[in-house]
Amino acid sequence: MQHIIDRFISYVTIDTESDASSQTTPSTAKQWDLANKLVEELKAIGMQDVTIDDKAYIMATLPSNVDHEVPTIGFISHFDTSPDFSGANVKPQIVPNYDGKDIVLNAQQNIVLSPSYFKDLLQYKGQTLITTDGTTLLGADDKAGITEIVTAMEFLINNPEIKHGKIKVGFTPDEEIGRGAHHFDVDKFGTDWAYTMDGSQVGELEYENFNAAGAKITFKGKSVHPGYAKGKMINSMLIANDFINALPEDQTPQETKGYEGFYHVHHLTGSIEETVLELIIRDHSKIKFEKRKEKIAKITAKINKKFAKQFGEDIVIAEVKDQYYNMKEKVLPVKHIVDIAEKAMKELAIKPLIKPIRGGTDGCQLSYMGLPCPNIFAGGHNFHGKYEYVPVESMQKAVNVIVKIAELTSMPNFGLELPKKKKRK
Repeated sequence: MQHIIDRFISYVTIDTESDASSQTTPSTAKQWDLANKLVEELKAIGMQDVTIDDKAYIMATLPSNVDHEVPTIGFISHFDTSPDFSGANVKPQIVPNYDGKDIVLNAQQNIVLSPSYFKDLLQYKGQTLITTDGTTLLGADDKAGITEIVTAMEFLINNPEIKHGKIKVGFTPDEEIGRGAHHFDVDKFGTDWAYTMDGSQVGELEYENFNAAGAKITFKGKSVHPGYAKGKMINSMLIANDFINALPEDQTPQETKGYEGFYHVHHLTGSIEETVLELIIRDHSKIKFEKRKEKIAKITAKINKKFAKQFGEDIVIAEVKDQYYNMKEKVLPVKHIVDIAEKAMKELAIKPLIKPIRGGTDGCQLSYMGLPCPNIFAGGHNFHGKYEYVPVESMQKAVNVIVKIAELTSMPNFGLELPKKKKRK
């Protein structure tokens, strides 16, 4: 396991935070630091056709070692980290043989990772955890996935007795800001299907995700001296507040789970003259997703009607843009690719946790680009913040799943049981 620890730490200590305000790809120059390192590492372990393009998309090939026709499969992860929390100067802490008690991440700032709040910790009693020092995120999302893919490829290269078809690996920038698949060359990748290694706890296997949209709502106002403002001032911040209050209060991230969708207000800046509200819209159901966007339009129209005479033009301007869609529609026609991953886990005594993603991955966009791409666990928890951690044993299990998927894919019928034929009466 030390090999996995060393590889993972070598990745997370390189700052690769992405930036949604940037128009370049990758969105930050520092992502090149890890990208270039990965290219050299892939070459060093023996991968072939290792390439990196002018936007930092990395691809590499492990040739087939069987003499019969086998589908080409891929494994994909992203190397950027979320801008939601600092990814600079990451100082990982190793917690061997976790005892199930509080972990002091930072004594000076009294930052504690506690199982009383993060109950998932108790699943990993006796295991080796890698945590933050309480001042940054860790970067297991998704440098754990990269660690697992590189380690699995190295294992297959060093153990040629394990039979597999051609395998492609792909590493992308800017996934955390929703652009990870935007410049991914599906034709160049050349696989029949792929898996993103970007899930959380052990066993996660996901092929459903939110339909997603982002909304920018601009509210106009009129600034007048407050002493003489009666009937004249229009405070755009108060109108924005009315807009927020018109959204269903029980349909927020903190009030929903499973297949339940939500509206999430995440940025609000303003003055009397102008306020800008940013929110995201999420729902697994395409019908409900469309109704949520209609809700935004109805609230906007209602407020505009209310102020039409006083303001003289639209006082609220709503811009709603779709971001990605539920991959289920693209994966179900090739459901065997999920079945293979499920079988791989079961053969390794890992209980598959098949559930919808309450978010998105590169895979959902890639699925709509012609590359069906379910998501598999990478092992980390509490992504995008100072309480992020990953059990080393979980990363090792993910490596084993990758290897087992590669092995199953080379077998007749992928090692799956054929449906039983119905007996004729």
